[in-house]
This record gives sequence, structure tokens and C-alpha cells, in this order.
Amino acid sequence: MQTKTYITRYRLWLVIIPVIITLLMALPLRNARINPDLMDYLPEDIETKINLDKVEDIFGEYDPVVILFETDDVLDPSTLERIGELSRHFGRLREFDDVISLFETKYIRGERGMMLVDPVVKTIPTTKDDIEDLRNEIIDNELAYKLLVSENFRYTMMLLNTAEDVPDDESFDLIFSALQKYPGDEKVYMNGLPYLRYEIQKIATRDLAVLFPLGILVIIAFLYISFRQFRSVLLPFSVVLMSIVFSMGLMPLLGYELSLIAVLVPIMIIAIANNYGVHIITRYQELNAKHHDWSMKKIASRTISLLNTPITLSALTTIIGILGLSAHIMIPARQMGIVTSAGIAFSLLLSLTFIPAMMSYMNKGKPQNKSNGDNSSIINKLLALTGRVTTTYPRTVILVFVAVFVIAGTGAFNLKVSINLEEMLPKGHQMRASTGIANQHFGGTKNVSVLFEGDIVDPDVMHDIDGFERNVKDLPMVGNVTSIAKVLRIISKALNDPGDEFYDTIPGSRSAIAQYIEFYNMSSDPEDLEKLVDFGYTKALLNVQFKARDIDEFKKVTSHIDRLIEDSPYATKQAGYSLLEKEMAELIVRGQIYSLILAMAAIAILLWIIFRSIKAGMLGSLPLLICLVCNFGLMGWLGIELDIATSLLSTIAIGIGVDYTIHLFWRLKFERNKGSSHIDAVNTALTTTGRGITINGFSVLIGFAVLFFSGLIILKTFAFLIIFSILLCMLGALILMPAIAVLTKPKFLDLNNNTKN
Repeated sequence: MQTKTYITRYRLWLVIIPVIITLLMALPLRNARINPDLMDYLPEDIETKINLDKVEDIFGEYDPVVILFETDDVLDPSTLERIGELSRHFGRLREFDDVISLFETKYIRGERGMMLVDPVVKTIPTTKDDIEDLRNEIIDNELAYKLLVSENFRYTMMLLNTAEDVPDDESFDLIFSALQKYPGDEKVYMNGLPYLRYEIQKIATRDLAVLFPLGILVIIAFLYISFRQFRSVLLPFSVVLMSIVFSMGLMPLLGYELSLIAVLVPIMIIAIANNYGVHIITRYQELNAKHHDWSMKKIASRTISLLNTPITLSALTTIIGILGLSAHIMIPARQMGIVTSAGIAFSLLLSLTFIPAMMSYMNKGKPQNKSNGDNSSIINKLLALTGRVTTTYPRTVILVFVAVFVIAGTGAFNLKVSINLEEMLPKGHQMRASTGIANQHFGGTKNVSVLFEGDIVDPDVMHDIDGFERNVKDLPMVGNVTSIAKVLRIISKALNDPGDEFYDTIPGSRSAIAQYIEFYNMSSDPEDLEKLVDFGYTKALLNVQFKARDIDEFKKVTSHIDRLIEDSPYATKQAGYSLLEKEMAELIVRGQIYSLILAMAAIAILLWIIFRSIKAGMLGSLPLLICLVCNFGLMGWLGIELDIATSLLSTIAIGIGVDYTIHLFWRLKFERNKGSSHIDAVNTALTTTGRGITINGFSVLIGFAVLFFSGLIILKTFAFLIIFSILLCMLGALILMPAIAVLTKPKFLDLNNNTKN
């Protein structure tokens, strides 16, 4: 059936059916929720996640909220009073199953030949002498000094482990309420993965509520400025709105949770879904100016018949490019690739059916663009100038692009991968401030645990744990190491005098070790040790706290631990949330590589098929290659690290950027089929189709620019880099490709009787 026939015959259904589909797809959004847990973004079958699950099955899940207090002296009675009240308050709440502060952590000491185990703060000091006595006791306490209290006594920590199945927002409501109930002059900071999840959920929810309408308003304003017609705004805008609802509704329908990067889906649809409508409106205005006697039905039908193929092909390349994310190892990246591609496919369908059907109902309106493209607008003047430059100095243009490629590309050697999740938050955020404090005063925010298996009370096993601890502690990045062996050595100090052969040593017999543990259990709560050794004393944990500025420092620590595990007969594996952070960083790199290879290969093959030329595939991929290299180079030069968001932008840029080259090639081929020379074809293509490419490109840039208003640094960085990438792709299509076409005169642009335009 011809385009004209189906548009005029079924135009009412072509309007009604998309509206019904959109309304139906909006219904599942009622069940959508944001999952801020970054650890859920990793596949379940990775070794690091399996190891963590095994350790948590034995010792319980330990993912504490860290509350950090800053004051002149944490031993001030008013500060201790506040911390004590908070500790008791949280201890009474069922939502928290573990509270650690100066009032729960133990001070093991000897007195008159006996071992005593008391809380670090048993009673709040009232005099200066009492305060100094307490200070000296803390300095002497390896379980508290530089672990819960900083060396300068300006900072102290409280750790709250949330009970299972208690939502983050519920636990933090209780924490903030308690801090208000028990006020003080101390400055309070929050840290820990639960707090990161809480803040991400709060910011991402706000971003969805703010950025979506902002993006819509920006696109409406830009389209009106570009086309000066209400209908030219309404039609692309309608496609954008329906495509967003379709793609977002698809997520809960497929069982996907909204992730941190799901915020990008509506923004991407805003930026991409109007592209095809922009080209249709541009060609409509061109035909209306040239054939003002035509009816609106005829203009609509002719517009679609001219653009049906190039729009479909450009949409297919975009879909294939973004589907490259399906090869990404990160689960949300794969999901985003699927739903965004589906949304783009829906926008393509609407552009080729809904828009012309709606156009056929409208009045033509006044001509907005002269038929010869000689318009007084800035865009047309710039495009005409571009045509003169590229056709007159093609070699110079190519050399300039080569120079930019080489200079920018060298920065890629400086590219690094981010392992510090808190850096996705704004610079002034309290979590970033508290991370700096923890790294400087408490030995770091990274933690890994080493699992030991065997008869833990056997001297050989205990000495192995002790030797492991001493070896790890020698690393400059390591701040603190805690194990059952460390507790035994502290007990030995309490039971023996300095200089005694048993002082600060691990007992040499199984019975002596068992006796030490029994002494502790008699003097304190046996549950104190449950995070270090299991009930049957067959498994033990050694906890390592360290700091790492980048992934290289992180690997130095974990690689050293791996070597020690290989040499140990009892250490079996290391686990921890920090290892998952590292795993996420490495998966980001691998996912980037896999998705890029898939996207680039698929697009090159598709261009080859479209234009029936290997050269077309190579030339069409050239702007994308320049975009990728310059993008990674810019990140290297500016010190922008590869993270969960920036790892997606190259594949997205490929999917979007290839459209411009396809539209240009198709118009060049159209003009060559009319008998134009390569120079004339370039000039005509730039002042006609080039206008659509320019408006299209800037609408994409403006669409992504709303991400600058995000509360997350990674989305702001993503916006900057995707804008840079799309701009490069657009310049490559409008400047580099015409210069290459004039200089090389590729045969795939020559007359081809099989091509219908």
C-alpha cells in the first residue's frame, strides 16, 4: 500500500491507537520504584558477590550506618552524654540490631591479676582529671583508639547496623528524629552504604520530578524558536511525550526496577525521540515553501515518502547502537539499552504514522523557509559558509580533524576508573566530607574481610591469623586490622605483666587459647565476638580497614591479601562491599569495551548494507571513531574518571551520532541522482538536510543539558561529555564528511537506479 493511501485512509486510527497505547503503558508506572542499591546492579553469579553472601550467611549482614561527631573534645561530658543517650535510644529500637559506640565497645584490662572487661565509657567523667584518665585509657585501647575515636579526639564514630528488611528511608527517619530529640553542639556527619543509597534515592527521585518537566519545557521552547509554528512544536513534542511513557512503562512491565541511571531514560528519549519529527517538519516547511499550492494531505504524504527510508535507517542505527548496551555487564545498563531502544522504535513508528496523520488534519500555515535554502537565519548562513569552506579547502578540513584527533586522543592514556562511590554526590555533600575525615583520622573507608576456616582455637590457626594481620598492617594504605587473634593478644596483655613471655602473644596451646576466650566470655557478653568468630569456632574473620585514592591503590591492598591467602593453609577468601565497589569499577571497563565493540561493528555492517558499500561503512563510522577517541581523551586531560554513568555515554553517542551521517549521505545520494556535481550536491545537502541535522543536533544537546540541574555529579559529568560527543558527531557529519566526499568522490553516492527518493 502506498504511503499516501494508508495515511489518508487510516489517519483517524493512526491518531487514536498511539494515544490508547500510551495510556495503557502509563498504568504500570504506578508499580515502579527506584532501587538505589548499587550492589544490586551487579550480576548474581560474580565471585565477589558469592563470597560476600557466604560470609554474611555465617556472620550476618553487616552494612552499618556511620554517624560521625565532630567537636573540640569528644570527651567533653555534654558530648558523651549525648552519645550515650543516642546509643541507649537506638539500642531500644527493633529497627537496629547492633549499635557500636564508646558505650558498647570494650576496654580489656588487667587489675590485681584479674582481667576486667568494661565499656570504654562506663561512667561519664565530671572532672578534668577524670577526663584525662579516660583519655589515657582510650589511647591504651586498641579496640577504640583510631577506630572509634580519632587521634586528636576531635571525632568519634557511632555505627548502627539496620535490622533485616528495614527500608533505608525508615531507618534514617528514626536516626534524624533521634538526633533532633537529643540535640548538641557537635557537628554531625553521615556515612556508609545505607546513607549513600538513601541519598541517591532522594536525589534520583527529585531528578525525575524536576528534570523531566524541565526537559520538556526546554525542547518545546527550542522547537518553537527553530520552526516558529505551533504545529511544528506540537507534533514532535507529542511523539516525545508518548515515547517517554512507553519506555518508562515498559520497565515495571518487564519486571525492571528503576535504577540510578534510569534517570537517563526519559532524558535520552527527550533528546532522541524528537529527531525524526524534526526532519519531517523541516522537509514539510521546505515543500510548503516550494509548492504552496499543494494540499496539506499531499505535503504530508510527500514528506513521508521522501523521508521514510532515511528516517527508518537512521532510527535503526540508533536502536542498534544503543542496543550495544545489552552487552554491558552492569544490569541497569542492559535494561536501559532495551527500554530506550524500544522507546526509540515507538517514536519512529509514531513519526511515520501519527505525525503525518495529524498533519493531514491541519491547515498548511504560512511558508517558514525559502525553497532554495537561502534563508536569512543564522543556521542557514553558517551552513552556506560551511559548504563553501568544505568544498574549497577539503584537505585543510581533513587535516584539522586529524590534528584534533591526535591531540585529544593522547589524553586517553591518562584515563582512570572511579572506585569511590561517594564521588557521585555533590562536592559539598556531608558524605564526601565525612569520607575525607575517615580517611585522614580513622584509617580509611574501604573494608574487606578475610575468611579463615579450621579449628580456630588451634594455636597453628591462631598464629596464622596473627601473622596475616601483622603482614597486612605493614601496607601504608592500611589503617586498622581486627581479628580474634588481636583480641587474644589484648587479653594476654591484661593477664600478664610487660616483659613476661606470655605478654602480647598468642598462647601456645589449644587449652590456653580456649581459657583466654572463656575468661572474656565470663567478663563480658559472648556476643561481642560474633563478628570475628562463629559459634562453633570453625570460622573466623579478619577485618581490614584501609584507604585508596584510586583503583591502583585498591588493587595493591587486595592483591597483597590474595597472595597471603595463597600462602595460608587456613585463609580461604576475601569478601566485602568494598570489593564489590572494585568489581563494579572493573565491570564498567569490561562493559564499556563489550558494548562499544558490538555497537561499532553493528553500525558499520548496517551502513555497508544500506549503501551497499564497504567504504560507506568505513566512512560512516569515521565521525564515531573520532568522537570516541576525543571523548576518552578529554576525560583523560580533565581528570574525569570512568564511572557507572560515563561508561554508557560512548555507546549512546554512537547510536545518536550516526544519524547525522546517514541523513547527509542520503541527501548527497539524492542530489547526485539528480545529476548534481559533488560540490553542488554538498552545498544543497548542507543548506537543506543540514538544517534538519543542525536543529536535530542542538535539540539533542539542549535535551541532555537539563542534566546539569541534576543533584548527582555523575549525571552532570555525563551531560557535559555527551554534549561534547554529539557536537563532535554533528561537526563530523557537516564538515568532515562533505570534505571527504568532495575529495574522494565515493562511488556509493553515484547514480543508482535501485534507490528511490
